[in-house]
Formats: sequence, structure tokens, C-alpha cells
Amino acid sequence: MMRLRREDPRVVGSFRLHRRLGAGGMGVVYLGSDRRGQRVALKVIRPDLAEDQEFRSRFAREVSAARRIRGGCTARLVAADLEAERPWFATQYVPGPSLHDKVAEEGPLTAAQIAAIGAALSEGLVAVHEAGVVHRDLKPSNILLSPKGPRIIDFGIAWATGASTLTHVGTAVGSPGFLAPEQVRGAAVTPATDVFALGATLAYAATADSPFGHGSSEVMLYRVVHEEPHLVGVPDALAPLVQACLAKDPEERPSTLQLSMRLKEIAAREAQGLSDGRPPAQRARVERPAGRPAERADAYADQRTERRTGGTPTPHAPDQGHGHGGHGHGGQAGAGKGPHSGPHGRPSSSRNPGGPSSRPTAGRTGGRQAPRTTGAGRRPSRPDPRLMRQRLIVFVVVTLIVALGIAAAQKI
Repeated sequence: MMRLRREDPRVVGSFRLHRRLGAGGMGVVYLGSDRRGQRVALKVIRPDLAEDQEFRSRFAREVSAARRIRGGCTARLVAADLEAERPWFATQYVPGPSLHDKVAEEGPLTAAQIAAIGAALSEGLVAVHEAGVVHRDLKPSNILLSPKGPRIIDFGIAWATGASTLTHVGTAVGSPGFLAPEQVRGAAVTPATDVFALGATLAYAATADSPFGHGSSEVMLYRVVHEEPHLVGVPDALAPLVQACLAKDPEERPSTLQLSMRLKEIAAREAQGLSDGRPPAQRARVERPAGRPAERADAYADQRTERRTGGTPTPHAPDQGHGHGGHGHGGQAGAGKGPHSGPHGRPSSSRNPGGPSSRPTAGRTGGRQAPRTTGAGRRPSRPDPRLMRQRLIVFVVVTLIVALGIAAAQKI
């Protein structure tokens, strides 16, 4: 927040202004309060734009959009005066930083945090689109992280579903790097337009950068239309979904409802600790053999077996006993999943570190029969009933908590 400047008004309508919250292309946003002490975020159009009929119309659309949207996904409209010398409107004040500021100050978020935020935002977009509105400028700075959940703000360029994205010939409205390809081309906007922006926003939360990098507006717009997004650093649990959101063809993107359901599942799974939610740059690196895909899978299975038992790998057929000459990072461990594999098929370094009690023998080890393994180095699938019950209980509890939290947020 910033102090009021000399040129700033002290009173607007029935609200007393206290601080500046920020300024944008349309005007200035202030922190104000009414006579009862209720705090509001009050936006006032700049004096030089107040006489421009186009800007007045754009401002009126923002107010109209805010009035039509129901639910707790946006800041509730409190009051407005579109006929004033300097039109203004006030919404419920949302405490908390923007997603942009949080990531800039604290770094990329975990997969669990991103999935939870994304689930709430996608559910919020369902309400926005049901009102016949497309936001058109969804980005990290237009998402506020309140204690009661994320809120979408700034519907200044919102438009009815199916409207064109051009305000002047050849000029796209929005923020480069978060615009959908159809916006750049000047085609009609649809709910899928906001899905693309949400995908770019989730990628930013995971990497602290736009999936289309940096550069001039022209360069960024070209990349959005013609180049694939850069998703290195997006957690494995989220990468396929983010990739789908950023499809060039709107028809290939998931709907907001599908997105909400999928992100809720990922958030619940990540809350149970079933996968590593840290960005890849922060994960412990696991060396994997290089070579052709089939050789890599078999060699990686051997490597996992060796680490699990502390001895030599289970022998395979003669033509599968190679592939350890080089190492690489990433890739798929197609034959490497088993009871002791970590998240996403990664070997767990905290289990069976090796030692006398874990070396394979022809008979018994420490009075117990040595575990049998399959050709890929895996034990036969024998799920532990008690563990399955514990996981089921945790899943149900987490799902209920998420559902109650969203229900409470929508009542605000």
C-alpha cells in the first residue's frame, strides 16, 4: 500500500479513502471504508479517460460483469457510480498478496499448493462463464490469495462469450504471455480462452516465469501462436494438465469443470504425500541409464533392484544385461514401478539402503524367505490391507476438507 498523493481524492461517494492499492491503465485503486468501517477496494477512472466514451463503456462492462457473477470466486461488488464526473466502483476488499507477488517473493509453489489454487480458480471460472462472461485477462497479478481462498479480480476487459478480442484494428487486448492464440488472432473468445490463461498462470506459479519466456509484445504474441510452451520446472503431477490447457486449438483444451475435478484429485493425492510436490529443480536427482527405451527400462529396473537389495541386480536374459554405460536424468521408468518405488516410479533412497539383512541369498535371510522378484525386478503385487484402509481414510478426510473449504468460500 502507498500513501495518498496530493492529487488523490479523500472521499468518493460515501467512502473515505485511506491508501493507494495500485494503479493501472484505467485508473487508480484505493483502500477505503464506509461509515460502518467495512473496507473496500475502490477503483476510480483517470481524469483524462473519464471523457472518453470508449473507456466509460469498458468501465461499465467491468461493473456489469461484477454484478452478474455469483459465488466466492470474485470480490463482491459493493457500490458504483457510472454517471459521476469520474466513474468509480467499490468491491469487497480482499486481504492478501497477488499470486504474482507471492511467487516473486517466495519462489515457485509446490504441486499441492498449485493444485489447490488451480482447483479453486477453475471452479470460480465455472461461475464466471455461467454468467456469460469471459475474463480475457486472467494472470497472476489478477489473482489475490486471501485467507479464504484465491479471488479473481479486474474484469476491466471482460466481455460476453463469443465477442471479438480486438478493440482497434490489429490490436489484441490482454497481457502477452497469458493471452490465448485466438485472442492474438482477433477471433471470438470463449471459456476456453480463460482456460489457456489459467494454464499459463499455473505454469508461472510452478516456475516463477511465463511459459513463453520474455521479450517484446510482438515476440511474445508470436510465441503464443506458433511455439510450444516451455514447461521445464512444472511438477510431473501437473505438467500433462497444464500442457492440455495450453493447446493451440481451443477445442482441445479441458473445460473448466473438467479442470476443477482433475485439480481436486491432484490436490488430494499430493496432500497424502503420494508424490513429490516440489518443483523438479528442488528434487533429489536420480541417475538413470541411457540407451534405447527398452534397454533403459530394463537397466533402470536392474538398478532399482540393486539399490533395494544392496547386492547385484536380478539376472535377466543375455540381451538385457547392458545399458549401464551412460546416465541421464528424467524420462519414463516404464518397468521400474514397484512396492518400493518412490513417487512417479522413482526409486526411494530411504528404503532398504542395503546391508547384511537385505542381501539376496539362495535360501533364507535372517530366518525369512527371500522375496521373489519378477523379471523386471519387482515383487508380486500384494497390497497391504491396513495400508489401503489408512490411505482410503486419508483420501476421504482430505476430500471433505477441500469440499467444505470451497463451500464456505462460496457463501462469502
